[in-house]
Amino acid sequence: MSIFEIIMLLCFGAAWPFSIAKSIKSKSTKGKSLVFLFVLMIGYISGIIHKIVYDFDQVVLLYMLNLSMVAFDTFLWFKNRKLEKSNERVK
Repeated sequence: MSIFEIIMLLCFGAAWPFSIAKSIKSKSTKGKSLVFLFVLMIGYISGIIHKIVYDFDQVVLLYMLNLSMVAFDTFLWFKNRKLEKSNERVK
């Protein structure tokens, strides 16, 4: 278990609640990159696989927590995009 890995995951993880709150409040995809979200999910999944295969410890829980927050923000991206499309058709 590396203290630096824990700090990195905590720092990255601290940003996601704010991003999720922004997605919920704005109901918009502006400022969000779907490609970026998918790249992050691939990174977290890779970290989880590494922890399971090579170096299993409790840090895997931080990877899983961060992955779940990014996945939820991705879900909100799709939900907000659908809402934006719906609003465009109404205009």
